[in-house]
Amino acid sequence: MHVTGTAPPPAPAPQETPVATAPAAGGSKHARRFGLPVATALVMGNIIGGGIFLLPASVAPFGTISLLAFGVLTVGAIALALVFGRLAARDPRTGGPYVYAREAFGDFAGFLAAWAYWITTWVSNAALAVAAVGYLDVLLPVNDHRWTACLAALTIQWLPALANFAGTRYVGAVQLVSTVLKFAPLLLVAVGGLFFFDPDNLGPFNASGGSGIGAVSAAAAILLFSYLGVESAAVSAGEVKNPRRTVGRATVIGTCGAALVYLLGTLSVFGTVAHDRLVDSTAPFSDAVNTMFGGAWGGWAVAAAALVSMTGCLNGWTLLSAQTPYAAARDGLFPAAFARKRRGVPTVGVGVTVVLASLLTVYNYTSGSAKVFEVLVLVTTFTATVPYLLATAAQIFHLVSGQRERVNGARLARDAVIASVAAAFSLWLVAGAGYAAVYQGVLFLFAGVLVYAVMAARRQRSPHGDRSSG
Repeated sequence: MHVTGTAPPPAPAPQETPVATAPAAGGSKHARRFGLPVATALVMGNIIGGGIFLLPASVAPFGTISLLAFGVLTVGAIALALVFGRLAARDPRTGGPYVYAREAFGDFAGFLAAWAYWITTWVSNAALAVAAVGYLDVLLPVNDHRWTACLAALTIQWLPALANFAGTRYVGAVQLVSTVLKFAPLLLVAVGGLFFFDPDNLGPFNASGGSGIGAVSAAAAILLFSYLGVESAAVSAGEVKNPRRTVGRATVIGTCGAALVYLLGTLSVFGTVAHDRLVDSTAPFSDAVNTMFGGAWGGWAVAAAALVSMTGCLNGWTLLSAQTPYAAARDGLFPAAFARKRRGVPTVGVGVTVVLASLLTVYNYTSGSAKVFEVLVLVTTFTATVPYLLATAAQIFHLVSGQRERVNGARLARDAVIASVAAAFSLWLVAGAGYAAVYQGVLFLFAGVLVYAVMAARRQRSPHGDRSSG
């Protein structure tokens, strides 16, 4: 039983993937559905992007207790991955958390999930571009002047947007290649760094000056950014082959693979770069390789690979930033322009997202903040937990409501435990984000309430009524 305004039951997958089944004239050769390798690459590519290359320095001020936070975060991320896999098997439509929240709780919950997730994606794009500039500076001196760094960040954002405008065929190709290329430097540091590990570099266990629980929560709030993307395959389910089976597998495989690389990589950087130097580093993996082998050539190679990785990550995030508004627009909850597709890509969503991310990038550089990356990361930490929590709540709703056609009885206990862990994990992250991030995030959400009021009024006045995609 659903509340008033809830979306109708899910439509068959072919109706939700018009690009694959009935491509636009003249654009079919540019649209292609993703199989398991590309779907897994999309998850891993979006998870392992700018986060792993900069976050060791971002969490170093907390001390090695942040490694404990990484372990706890990994458990929560895998729980979320399993929840998304179960939800996608039940409802394999494009939109991910938006689809799950709307189907379970109605239009307003669906809109909040879509709005918060959309904010997360374009703020994340700005944060990734800022992180990429730190590695570009290893190759070219761009950080010497604020406007030079800002221009570099804008260029790094717009190149993946152009790839998205070219079509999903090119998005998948860029994602697969960039995911493969990024693993060389990551594995070099993650595995090779263990042979150069020096315990004296680790610094204090808890350098935050506060309680251990507070330090773990605060470190995890920043580290969550490194796990954003766990929902990538679910959000793009409409573009995935056999989504009921593929999305869950790609989500779990991608998340587990990313977690292993994260934990080893961060541990190696902590053990090869002195703590006082790591705190101020803008390219910690380059510093680690330079320490391991001497000279600067290794750092340059890692910096180049990091730029490839971040560009690939931005490529995938740019696609995701348009997918949720696309699904919401088809249901009349976002402006209709966001529902337009060309070559398999919601081009209006891509365009609006890259413009907003660019404006945010310019604002943060002109504001003179020395911690641009950390500020943006904490905002996305809060906004990301909204769709995560709503999606997890949708899973709990299905498990508790007793809808036999939607719940596998043999898996009921296991799914209930996993959903509970994912829910507790999401609430914990809200607390760890800090008052400033929650304050800014709530302002973003309240702005969305006003947008929903306008869209709901327009739908009510429309002679066609509910524009449900089902």
